[in-house]
Amino acid sequence: MNKEEVKSLRKEKEKEKERKTMTYSEKNAAPEEKGFKRSRPYIMLGMIVVVLLIYFFVPSVNQAVKRMLTPLSSGRVDAVIEYLRSYQGYAALVSAALMVLSSVLAPIPAFLITLSNSVIFGWWKGALLSWSSAMLGAALCFWIARWLGRNAAEKLAGQTVLRGVEEYFEKYGSKTILICRLLPFVSFDAVSYFAGLTPMKFWPFFLATGLGQMPATLVYSYVGGQLSGGAQKLFIGLLTLFALAIFVTILRGLWQAGNRRDKAKATSAAVGEVNIVNKTNAHGEAPAHTEIDLAMRDAAAKPAHNEAAANAEISLRDKSDEQR
Repeated sequence: MNKEEVKSLRKEKEKEKERKTMTYSEKNAAPEEKGFKRSRPYIMLGMIVVVLLIYFFVPSVNQAVKRMLTPLSSGRVDAVIEYLRSYQGYAALVSAALMVLSSVLAPIPAFLITLSNSVIFGWWKGALLSWSSAMLGAALCFWIARWLGRNAAEKLAGQTVLRGVEEYFEKYGSKTILICRLLPFVSFDAVSYFAGLTPMKFWPFFLATGLGQMPATLVYSYVGGQLSGGAQKLFIGLLTLFALAIFVTILRGLWQAGNRRDKAKATSAAVGEVNIVNKTNAHGEAPAHTEIDLAMRDAAAKPAHNEAAANAEISLRDKSDEQR
């Protein structure tokens, strides 16, 4: 085996080791058009600049955003209800816009909007409004991640939350969307963003999202519509505590997974150089060995050689004693 073949084998080993330490999204990256990846930062920067210009230089937009954030940041359902009712006939459209915004931006609590819809429109009409607008938000998150890539998704959903969702994809594969939609403590927008980073097609994602999201929406709408006063506050408080507990559990799992990944990299680097490679060339010659393989073979042959020499010496001594 010549030096070029040895180098090619080493490169193949290095690629195999890199693949073993790659994350799920790196192994299953969504297909991209040529040249589009390089234009992503400029597209994202342009979008941010446009949004900021509109916010700061259009007074009506600035006032509308501040008026919207006040009830949502308070965490009170009655404040959100009052805000939506102030739009009268346009309350449903405003609610849908808020739900889409809550899907794209993680800090906005979607369950406040769901509970408010059930109070204003009735539990089944509120559930239908919340479900359909959440589906629209999920589709928007999916395509944002598919078009703008992982950096944009991490900025919108949060890097830590996105890594937590990645573990579900590694564990459940193609069934992840349906399973995560059935779990109320898994970030809705993070699942949508991460799905956009994989080769998953849109319609299977959209169908799984609709089926998985429906039970939780119906429960929140029905229970939220029946509760009021202190019972409603207790319900919201329990949801918040539950979400915080799951968030801490996800962080702990990420820390442990990071430690395991570092150990796996170190072990793979140490063991990779001592793998024995036997390869017969195209001319049918005897298997060739790299320098490492030859050294290992010599090291393994030394004990056998020493043992044979010792046996030969003992037999010679026995013969000499018989002759005497």
